[in-house]
Amino acid sequence: MSKLTKSEISPAQARRIALTAQGFNGITRDGNISTAHLRRSIGQLGVLQIDSVNVLVRAHYLPLFSRLGSYDRTLLDTDTVAKSKRFFEYWGHAASLLPMDCQPLLRWRMDRALRGDGIWTQLQPFAKARRAEADTILRRIGAEGPQAASDLSPAAAPATKGATKEMWVWSEVKHAIEWLFWSGQIASTHRRGSFERVYDLPERVLPRAVLEHPTPSAVDAQRALLARSAKALGVATEEDLRDYYRIPAADVRQPLQQLVEEGTIIPVRVRGWRQQAYLHKDARAGRKIEGATLLSPFDPLIWHRARTERLFNFRYRLEIYTPAHKREHGYYVLPFLLDGAIVARVDLKGDRQSGALIVQRAHVEPDAPPHTIERLIEELRLLASWLGLSSLAVAPVAAIDPLLATFRVESLPASAGVVAV
Repeated sequence: MSKLTKSEISPAQARRIALTAQGFNGITRDGNISTAHLRRSIGQLGVLQIDSVNVLVRAHYLPLFSRLGSYDRTLLDTDTVAKSKRFFEYWGHAASLLPMDCQPLLRWRMDRALRGDGIWTQLQPFAKARRAEADTILRRIGAEGPQAASDLSPAAAPATKGATKEMWVWSEVKHAIEWLFWSGQIASTHRRGSFERVYDLPERVLPRAVLEHPTPSAVDAQRALLARSAKALGVATEEDLRDYYRIPAADVRQPLQQLVEEGTIIPVRVRGWRQQAYLHKDARAGRKIEGATLLSPFDPLIWHRARTERLFNFRYRLEIYTPAHKREHGYYVLPFLLDGAIVARVDLKGDRQSGALIVQRAHVEPDAPPHTIERLIEELRLLASWLGLSSLAVAPVAAIDPLLATFRVESLPASAGVVAV
């Protein structure tokens, strides 16, 4: 790979740059993935988005599988618990796992949340009129140790006009504790099996070196975050850069200009892009991107849908909250990346009861190569194996793209309602 110096790059180059920056240059399935591999990959990405949907596997596990192949998920879990924390949870790109050295760079967000700015509307009262109620919860956590919202008993909830104490526990307490978390007054120790956050005081969760690190100004922190975004994306528009860590548009102009002036990012033109693009100074583009992998809906490569469309000519929307009869491609759809192009998408479900990875719907893109289905099946088998599912199954062929039906299948027992590949 050679360093890029051109002021104009082609769409194909932009795609290779982006894939290389995101760790897709040379997708392998070597096995023997260690904690060090996981840490390097997360360090390259800078952030893993967390999401509660568990129809397949929790969202933060999938991007590492997409880049590294099968790995022991408990290795990542170990790196996110309080005793050996390498990563912490906070609002990066939505709820996210982030490297510890990112914590000081997000204190400006915590400070704004403390004032009631930049947070959900239902949390804002706890920054002002209802702060005393949040302080009650904070004192309890300080005195009793780690707590989840569900641990706070009705008897401890302050009286709220028009609401029972049970309602306060499950709504008002949740809002108050979310505000405390957003404002940095408490930190997440871990998540329970139910995916509920458990909170404690930051000094009992975060390493001392992190807590004692000087707090940068908002502009300096945002400049550092934009630099991380640029490195993780390779080539990007201003909107791409600020979306990575969800930096408000009003805050971007000054730090972005500073990055240009210091040479961290270089203004370039990408043919076919309407917006100004920026190339990270260390960006590289492999001559060819090879390999196949499935992508989580929350993968950093594709989570910004407009960027995905620009890079891959692939329109992708998350349809989890779309009524079933209105969904175009399915509930939990994973794009299929093959040799640097997104060539198909599959709606997947991990059925733990039957032990099957179920392909509920599939669609192959018009320009997909002839061997797409065979490679897709290989990746689905790898995914099923990693998830501990004993079989790969395809829903009734009527719901599947016709090309997938050409793959040889054999029936499972009729009660399963699927056919096995």
